[in-house]
Amino acid sequence: MLSRTASELYWMSRYLERAENLARMLEVSYSLSLMPQDGRGDGLDELAMSLLSTGTLELYQERHGDLNAARMLHFFALDPDNQASIFSCLRAARINAHAVRGRITADIWENINATWLEMLNISSEGLGRYGISRFCEWVKERSHLFRGATYGTIMRGEAYSFIRLGTFIERADNTLRLLDSRYEMFGEESEEVSDLSARGYYQWSALLRALSSFEAYTEVYRGSPDARQISELLLLRADVPRSLRACMEELNHILSHLPGDNGRPAQRLAAELDARLRYTAIDEILDEGLHTWLTDFILLVRQLARAIHSSYLEAV
Repeated sequence: MLSRTASELYWMSRYLERAENLARMLEVSYSLSLMPQDGRGDGLDELAMSLLSTGTLELYQERHGDLNAARMLHFFALDPDNQASIFSCLRAARINAHAVRGRITADIWENINATWLEMLNISSEGLGRYGISRFCEWVKERSHLFRGATYGTIMRGEAYSFIRLGTFIERADNTLRLLDSRYEMFGEESEEVSDLSARGYYQWSALLRALSSFEAYTEVYRGSPDARQISELLLLRADVPRSLRACMEELNHILSHLPGDNGRPAQRLAAELDARLRYTAIDEILDEGLHTWLTDFILLVRQLARAIHSSYLEAV
């Protein structure tokens, strides 16, 4: 497969996964911002967590100044000048899909194109009229339809592999950043929240719901969510679809089955990261410091993304 085609398939998938991740994060942050704050503020800090996790806090402040709920929601959802907005992600996914129409099925293309056309209608209508919760549910639904069309209609060849690579690189990065942004927002308090704290319960529950892992948590553990168990679930359990370990297992499997020798650096790094997670215990992570460990692994995932890019996506 030509590296240009592989790149467009990979980024098409990454942008769609990114849009879904943003919608999940935005929906939960918005819901938390509406809850009583017990004298801790007006709920804007919950929305600001989204800015931290996407690394766009400085960009927002440069353009809009003080935090404002309506401006933040528009910034994340519909701002065409914010490259990290859902609008921009869906636009970029459609551009990449159009470039590789010959390598994807009609079902995949029609899903992505219809999503973009409806996005334009929502943008013209505005969130105030459409509704933020309804919008986030729509984004998640369109992403589910894309994955269903991909899994159900495309041949299990290189095109499928590069689409899946994009999905799991983006998902791994998102899981790490959500955990890390929570630490940045609440600092040591995030590790000291009592099981009896209503605020702590809803914050941890919101994090689990943002990663579709609340039901998994209640099935595996007993009692209220706490930092140790949530970290173990989202980092080290292979049976949780959005956990870091599940993503790394998929990446290692996909890369190990791609043909050719050019991908050896990416294959080696993916295998190393997969093995590291397989044989790491949560107490080792917490002894090192959760924030330190997450920061280091974010850089490792970024390094793996660069290795994939140089091995497969750059023209030789």
